[in-house]
Amino acid sequence: MLHIDGKSLSLAELERIADGDNAVVLSGASRARMQKSRQLVDEMIRGGKAIYGINTGFGKLSDVRIPGSDLQRLQKNLIVSHACGVGAPLPAREVRALLLLKVNALATGYSGCRPELADFLLEMLRQELLPVIPEKGSVGASGDLAPLSHMALPMFGLGEVDHRGRRMPATAVLREAGLAPLELQAKEGIALINGTQFMTAVAALAFLEAERLVTTVDIVGGMSAEAMLCTDVAFDARIQDARGHAGQKRSASVLRQMMANSEIRESHRNCARVQDAYCFRCMPQVHGAVRDHIEHLRRIFSTELNACTDNPLVFADDRQILSGGNFHGHPIAAAADMLAMLVTHLANISERRIAFMMDPALSELPAFLVKSSGLNSGFMIPQVVAASLVSENKVLSHPASVDSIPTSANKEDYVSMGAAAAVKARNAVHNAATVLGIELLCACQALELRQPLKPGPNSAAVLAYVRQYVPRLDEDRLMVDDLHAAQRMVRRGEVGHAVGKLMVDL
Repeated sequence: MLHIDGKSLSLAELERIADGDNAVVLSGASRARMQKSRQLVDEMIRGGKAIYGINTGFGKLSDVRIPGSDLQRLQKNLIVSHACGVGAPLPAREVRALLLLKVNALATGYSGCRPELADFLLEMLRQELLPVIPEKGSVGASGDLAPLSHMALPMFGLGEVDHRGRRMPATAVLREAGLAPLELQAKEGIALINGTQFMTAVAALAFLEAERLVTTVDIVGGMSAEAMLCTDVAFDARIQDARGHAGQKRSASVLRQMMANSEIRESHRNCARVQDAYCFRCMPQVHGAVRDHIEHLRRIFSTELNACTDNPLVFADDRQILSGGNFHGHPIAAAADMLAMLVTHLANISERRIAFMMDPALSELPAFLVKSSGLNSGFMIPQVVAASLVSENKVLSHPASVDSIPTSANKEDYVSMGAAAAVKARNAVHNAATVLGIELLCACQALELRQPLKPGPNSAAVLAYVRQYVPRLDEDRLMVDDLHAAQRMVRRGEVGHAVGKLMVDL
């Protein structure tokens, strides 16, 4: 059972809940904090002081005072008016993560909400009542206002819910689930829709997949280098030590282990080739740089999981309610932009290795890695697919966070574009995983074409694992299922698991 306390949620726990584990409860300490901050909000309202977001309008309308008789209506109006998202619905996996993150933010006790709100969201998560949330419409400044409003609509019987693949009006679903719609109190509407939970959910899950790509790329790259008769001299530890970057050292270590004890490698140790192409020789420098930046991003995402990004914030112990800008998405926007660029580097250099394997003049293997080429096209079009995806990733790598456009009559004049950064980062990660999957299939095919020479034990272990799902290509066949299987292996980190017991530094 995961106890949500607003302080200790990990990336691994986030992914576990996103993948469908719904054993989650609000901790007792968080419940007490929420009740204490709620009491202060109620006291402030009775005192008659104007407090932004509690008894005023929002954004440009913050100078408009709202009478006490309209405070509940104000909360509902806020959410209904802000639920203007457009585009494709967010995948269920990301919706689950979003719900968990919103509960965790409320659990900090800084939002002034009743525990009932967190309980309601957790019950939706437990019963798979997932709000239909469009993925476009947020500029990531006053929080992810539009998508989080769609998240909140079902709490009082509006909007749509996806229940195990069935999309239907929230009212009917809540009735079936035995959930009564909530009446939001003052401050609770803005607490629900202020925050970075949309961009964080999407970007954090993409980040976790990118971490697995970082582990996979050295394994697959090492197999390609071995199959293409490359030297392992460029991966010598002394070369890496001379530069000193930790990621470079780790990548080179994996590459050395991939090529160790290989008959294929030993067969050309005294060949005439002096140097290999950059896409092979510079793997430690490129892959390793990505490793180092990925470690930096882990700190950012881990921090944001346990952040309160609401406004205003309620500090019950100090008996103060303070208005600031924690809702601004720039930390996640910049991180998501970097994430897209990092996986694009991995995909770009991977595609170059794929292209190298296609050319018989470079590979010294049959064209497009298939016998009877001409009659058979082999891996010709998978390389075209990879080329298409890396070109798309170059577009997705243009940073969203360097852009801003004023909103709310210039009251909210510098925005983060974090939601767009997160979505394009997720798409870039999925593209990169497909490219690495294609390289994986090509490397396996190339290693088998070197028979009777045997690959090293690590490459052999991966090859055996892949062949459980994708057979060798002896003649042309429909390959779309092969590509899907390879992408799945990469996205889930299965390639690393295949050699995990044989290698260090993974």
